Amino acid sequence: MRNRCRLFIISATLILAGCNQSLPIKSAVTAPQVSDPLASIDWSEADKRCQQELRSDYQGPEYSDLWNRLRAGYQFKQYRNARVQKHLDWYAKHPSYIKRVAERGQRYLHHIVGELEKRNMPLELALLPIVESAFDPFAYSHGRASGMWQFIPATGRQYGLKQNWWYDGRRDVVASTNAAVEYLDSLNRRFDGDWLLALASYNAGGGNVNKSIRRNRKLGKATDFWSLKLPRETESYVPQLIALSQVILEPEKFNISLAPIKNQPYFAAVDVGSQIDLAQAASLAGISLNDLYKLNAGFNRWATDPKGPHRLLVPIEKDEAFRAALGGIPQKSRISWERYKVKSGDSLLAIAKHFKTTVDVLKEHNNIRGNMIRQGQMMLIPKASQPETLYALSETQRIKRIQNRSKGKSGTRKVHYTVKSGDSLWSIARTYNVKVSQVAKWNAMAPKDTLKENQKLIIWSPTDRAKLVRSSQKQGNAIIRKVAYQVRKGDSLARIAGKFNLSVNDIMKWNPVKKSKYIHPGQSLTLFVDITRAN
Repeated sequence: MRNRCRLFIISATLILAGCNQSLPIKSAVTAPQVSDPLASIDWSEADKRCQQELRSDYQGPEYSDLWNRLRAGYQFKQYRNARVQKHLDWYAKHPSYIKRVAERGQRYLHHIVGELEKRNMPLELALLPIVESAFDPFAYSHGRASGMWQFIPATGRQYGLKQNWWYDGRRDVVASTNAAVEYLDSLNRRFDGDWLLALASYNAGGGNVNKSIRRNRKLGKATDFWSLKLPRETESYVPQLIALSQVILEPEKFNISLAPIKNQPYFAAVDVGSQIDLAQAASLAGISLNDLYKLNAGFNRWATDPKGPHRLLVPIEKDEAFRAALGGIPQKSRISWERYKVKSGDSLLAIAKHFKTTVDVLKEHNNIRGNMIRQGQMMLIPKASQPETLYALSETQRIKRIQNRSKGKSGTRKVHYTVKSGDSLWSIARTYNVKVSQVAKWNAMAPKDTLKENQKLIIWSPTDRAKLVRSSQKQGNAIIRKVAYQVRKGDSLARIAGKFNLSVNDIMKWNPVKKSKYIHPGQSLTLFVDITRAN
């Protein structure tokens, strides 16, 4: 009842203010207001309850609660169908989820609402990060999408989101929000103002949506979102946002209690002008390092990117004190340094790997133009001022935490694996008889991620396979090696087993083949062979 009444009052205010009724609801909150819009309305008996309810909390264009400002900017129709209802039912059964994501999102929501209002875009879109990531700026998906708005690397770069060892703009609250708003706006224009098609394209890609539209046109079918054949995830994605917007509009209807969010900025952006150790920045701001990371999730390491951005977000109430404290710290003192004497055989790459930095950083701070260094040369190496574990939300520590929490099925054994040159997730998964998706999940990766030499992985392998791989070291007179065997004309499982002194069952265990199926020339098989006994 309350929200229906609120919308009624906003519409009535538009009329009284002489505004065009075609203006979106959000424009009503910026229109000139009469001194008491409620007093001039010809209320029916049915609406007098609304008058009594709303007179006490109606505030015109200024809202003390950010949720009310967000609701006033709704532009979507209130769709009701089975696909929307499915999500409404789920939210009603999980009020704790709404509470949790609302608490997490309060850091970012005011900024997002403001950016959407600048472009006169529907404020329902401010809830999209709940669907995408549950307002988690550190979220990383199986499809390599990262951040609160879940940009994949290519789209992120297309919209100006820098990505390197130090920094990932897809997780930067300000940069990713700007990119997401621009991307959504462009998709809306591409689909002639149809926000449902724009949202479907944000999830599935504009090409896939266009392909479905062309298919329907050819068949003489409607081309609105609800009529299109799209990926299952996309067909659920748009109704999920619509349902969420309805829950936020009328939370009491779903037995959900939304804590008020102050309608004021949560953070301030400070240009620090140089690289800075995040632990030092947190200390200067008077906040915990974890709280600093949650506002500055784009930074992967213990410090900001030496080449920028040099913007740090701090809680709005800490803004002035942080600026004052920062002004007393010379730029050269914002990073700790270690002196290193170059040894015989050293290279810039080897030194960078050892000290967990980059070649470019070493060159910049040591005035090195090429790649040559000499024995005995002294170098300055940037280092964290605090133990590595203190930077708990850095990329390295987040990955370690996920690896430590990973669990395998009953009968599996935890294996610590060091990536070698030429390895891939696929080859490692086959070696240990597990799925690529499992290896990725255990190591906070996506299945299509590339590996780096010496990278540390956790694998939960069947015990017999783990033992067999470990026995690739010499054991007594036996030397076990992994062999990639290409099936030849005339080969059979029995013939290959005999050739390498193996059993057919072993070959079947190591490879996705069945005894009843034929193998064919050119097929690749993985074998673990005692090279001292092979024929």
